[in-house]
Amino acid sequence: MNDFMQTIQAINWERWSTPALSGLRIVLIVVVAWISISVLQRAVRVVRLRVEGRLDGTDSARRAETLGRVVRYLIAMVISAVAVMLVLAEVGVSLAPILGAAGVVGLAIGFGAQSLVKDYFTGFFILFEDQIRTGDVISIAGIGGSVEDITLRHVRLRDYDGNVHFVPNGLITSVTNMSRSFAQAVMDVGVSYREDVDQVMALMAEVGRQLRADPDHAVKILGDLEIAGVERLDDSAVVLRCRFKVAPLQQWTVRREYLRRMKAAFDAQGIEIPFPHVTVYAGVGKDGSAPALPVRLPGGALEAQAVLDHVLP
Repeated sequence: MNDFMQTIQAINWERWSTPALSGLRIVLIVVVAWISISVLQRAVRVVRLRVEGRLDGTDSARRAETLGRVVRYLIAMVISAVAVMLVLAEVGVSLAPILGAAGVVGLAIGFGAQSLVKDYFTGFFILFEDQIRTGDVISIAGIGGSVEDITLRHVRLRDYDGNVHFVPNGLITSVTNMSRSFAQAVMDVGVSYREDVDQVMALMAEVGRQLRADPDHAVKILGDLEIAGVERLDDSAVVLRCRFKVAPLQQWTVRREYLRRMKAAFDAQGIEIPFPHVTVYAGVGKDGSAPALPVRLPGGALEAQAVLDHVLP
């Protein structure tokens, strides 16, 4: 016991006090930084949940979730950077040369990594202007899909085939968002030239009324069918255009169901859905007479008739 007390008394406390206090302060800085990040991120999450509870619709809730995730990321980055600088100051590293060198290096990196800086600036304004939210179906940089994640650096999309695309924000020059407020299910219906267009449009309107009256699809459709009329005259068909105003992301479901019902209605009414065909024209003489089309088939009249029956049923 006496030996232990003599060893304690022999320790040069003045020599070890400064490193011990520095180590204690470093531990305190790390602990305070960790607690601050946890508390602030939890506070952001609580605020987001309260804001989502007061918002109407899923669009606003997705926006709040996206912004909340970005704010939590920024909180962690800022507090971590401050903690690192304080720790370096405690171990005796001068911050002035580091900050000066960081400014020069940052300037060089800014020139050499302009695309990265552009990604962050573009991502900030995309989030600030609420152009894209998590869960939206969009088309950017020639790629379409559902937004799974959006950061200041990139947007992660998953297309219909299940492929995941990471699109840097700097490549986004325009955004086509198909998930805001409402959508339009546009249908083009082609019929033969011999059909009565007015009769076909009346049938299209009746099918639209039946579809909207269906309880399974009533909640998806926000308005009556709008028939624009004849859209164009194709080589083999008269194309009629119509549309439904529908809930967001329901345009494809409503369009497929409407076309399915139109096919059944056309079959029931005997309306021809045309297919590409070719008309052979033999020409007309200067006097207006049309010469006979010469057709010569080997095997005699019976075989020729059989071929014609097969080609022209």
